[in-house]
Amino acid sequence: MTDAFGPAGAGAGRFGAGGFGLANLPYGVFSTPGTSRRCGVRFGDQVLDLALALNDPVFAQPSLNGFMAQGRPAWTRVREHITELLGSTPELAPLHELSAVDMHLPFEVGDYVDFYASEYHATNVGKIFRPNAAPLTPNWKHLPIGYHGRSGTVVVSGTDLKRPQGQRKPPEAAAPVFGPSTRMDFEAEVGFVVGTGSALGTPVTPEDFEEHVFGVFLVNDWSSRDLQAWESVPLGPFLGKSFATSISPWIVPLAALGAARVPGNVQDPEPLPYLKDGFGTFDLALEISLNGHVIGTPSFTSMYWTPAQMLAHMTVNGASVRTGDFYASGTVSGATTDRLGCLLELSLGGASPFTLADGTTRTFLEDGDQITISATAPAADGGRLSFGQVKGRLLPALRRVRTGAASWPVRTGVAGCGLTFPRTASAGMVIAVLIAGQVTRAA
Repeated sequence: MTDAFGPAGAGAGRFGAGGFGLANLPYGVFSTPGTSRRCGVRFGDQVLDLALALNDPVFAQPSLNGFMAQGRPAWTRVREHITELLGSTPELAPLHELSAVDMHLPFEVGDYVDFYASEYHATNVGKIFRPNAAPLTPNWKHLPIGYHGRSGTVVVSGTDLKRPQGQRKPPEAAAPVFGPSTRMDFEAEVGFVVGTGSALGTPVTPEDFEEHVFGVFLVNDWSSRDLQAWESVPLGPFLGKSFATSISPWIVPLAALGAARVPGNVQDPEPLPYLKDGFGTFDLALEISLNGHVIGTPSFTSMYWTPAQMLAHMTVNGASVRTGDFYASGTVSGATTDRLGCLLELSLGGASPFTLADGTTRTFLEDGDQITISATAPAADGGRLSFGQVKGRLLPALRRVRTGAASWPVRTGVAGCGLTFPRTASAGMVIAVLIAGQVTRAA
């Protein structure tokens, strides 16, 4: 970044490159060294400072919520202004180099709902978990199945996460054990954020989808398959999902996705009237990499339930939605092994290790593994627009000090004196140091 916006000598090719041209213009929240978080739009390898460009204080806020709440007319007006500015004199616009900014969560998350909308994924999982029964449950083709996630652990792309711990019951064990998850997985998904809310008691119909949903982004719904398997009956996922969900920093507005809009798949049996959808779905091509090796290229066109149907079902009972609520599609998977969206499917539940391009094998994620999910879609200019990436690295589980009946996470160092606790440290020893204020508790 330079002190002057639009650095001198920037050629035309510097603007709008790599799927982030005028046909895209996704929104995000950024900061520069020594400045507060504020809203921006990505244009090529730069970020437009919206508060300065449009002289509008709503974009000086640390989230997109204020702008999203203004509704579709405002979304349209602002997009037109940005397109005019960047299409005519981008060298005069307040642009920051992408490499010189930090990206943050693009919106303040309200509620988060995760769906299970891929027939291929649901069938594959059903075959793994219920080999002697029908892979799809009786309700699956009648309604989009979903559950409420934990909004407080939604993190922006690039955030590392620790391997979660909890109860798990190995098949051969008579009772559950406690410890780090041994079957860590990712799920490649697509998310939809609500811009304008709805009144309590008033369902949102598929026809109203565009009035409420602001934009689309990428999601990695990290999953602990062993914690999930033990806890899920009868109420569904809990600790196996709630430890972290990663989202991409750029929100592609619905207005940019007109060329990517395609009809939904044939649904048999025909859905109930409240799920009749004329909007369709989006032609998004996803790519999943593990430590830089591509392991899957699913397409969002394979999904059985559409984004508008998910929103309609989520509100048909009268539940309201708020600005900043988002819902995710569930794992995006297809009919062939190169189109699968999680390791559970790729490894057949851990029974069949697969080999990466570097010769290493995996069934589930190992400490240090990094997952990167990217996506593109057809753009109005005949090219392809980019959703950027959502990536995250799995770190080892938090170390725990066990002292008799007491157990809590602590850092091994004692602040200011270089001492460390042995694993056999007594409860009295640790408590004494804690009282003295010398131990920094782990977050």
